[in-house]
Amino acid sequence: MSLHLEEVVLHLVRMPLVSPFTTSFGTETERLALLVEARTTVAGREVVGWGECVAQEEPTYSAEYVAGAQSVMVDHLLPRLFAAQRERPLSAETVGEVLHPVVGHPMAKAALEMALLDAQLRASGTSFADYLGVTVDRVPSGVSVGIQDSVPQLLDVVEGYLDQGYRRIKLKIKPGRDVEETRAVRERFGDVPLQVDANAAYTLADAAVLRRLDAFDLLLVEQPLAEDDLRQHALLARQLRTPVCLDESVVSAARAADALAMGAASIVNIKPGRVGGYLEARRIHDLCRASGAAVWCGGMLETGLGRTANAALAGLPGFTLTGDISGSDRFYAEDVTEPVRMVEGWVAVSREPGVGPSPEPARLEAFGVGRQLVEAPAG
Repeated sequence: MSLHLEEVVLHLVRMPLVSPFTTSFGTETERLALLVEARTTVAGREVVGWGECVAQEEPTYSAEYVAGAQSVMVDHLLPRLFAAQRERPLSAETVGEVLHPVVGHPMAKAALEMALLDAQLRASGTSFADYLGVTVDRVPSGVSVGIQDSVPQLLDVVEGYLDQGYRRIKLKIKPGRDVEETRAVRERFGDVPLQVDANAAYTLADAAVLRRLDAFDLLLVEQPLAEDDLRQHALLARQLRTPVCLDESVVSAARAADALAMGAASIVNIKPGRVGGYLEARRIHDLCRASGAAVWCGGMLETGLGRTANAALAGLPGFTLTGDISGSDRFYAEDVTEPVRMVEGWVAVSREPGVGPSPEPARLEAFGVGRQLVEAPAG
């Protein structure tokens, strides 16, 4: 289905987190989110689609950041989409091809593709799950636990999440805050599904420390080394019994193929924004499934819009490991959309038309800190 992109409104919203979230690269107490409102015409009628950019306020998780994503959308990506539709029909499926000449910026590209896909699906009355071919009606819900001030505090936080029904625990770790914390959680909570995430905080010289994690029967250790070093991940993977999972290193299906071929990982965390969009995420899923590698869906503090889309993606059959798909209240006391609910360890897969729920105008206004309109050139 083709559409005509009339104009785009970029909404900046600042949303406080329920509690601070600490990883190896810093602590977040709020999220500055960039939401994309694409106003389109489909088959002669106006249809609005929404996308969410998962870039963070500072370039710590990746090179992308919110202000940069907004700038590249306005100055480079949107002009290319507007120009392309003058030559041929535009659709979500062609966004990647149109934007390919712009090097990098996968999160910004993903947000635009998501908004156009949302518009297309709304116009056709199709849910994202049905578009993907997902047959399940719910997916298991895991939770990511930030680095806490003390081991007792960590145990209290984990206990609270388990009491809520979360089916898998992921611990953020960094040098000096790893082995003892993981041991304490394993000893306290027994055989709960458990994994750790280093966010590239270690080097190959830390292999001896990382080998100590083998004692705790973890599902995986996620992104232990630098994002650009597949070779050293391959060397490390041969020294560990715990499976190595890559996150930041996998920015495309091609990169995933390289990682698997080199033995740098046996598991891939798929974050749609990081890899350039949900369509590329599906390609990575297909590649990994064909290669016998497990995948799971990661999270980037998304609002209900992105969280709903992630739940649908995680319904594909290759997602055999529980993802970071929590309820909205995990991070936000109030979301910009209707809240996503985790019920007894599961999140429902939406069958409503579109990629996810539209933000509510009153909440956009309440959390809003900026708004930019970009119109298609006349003619």
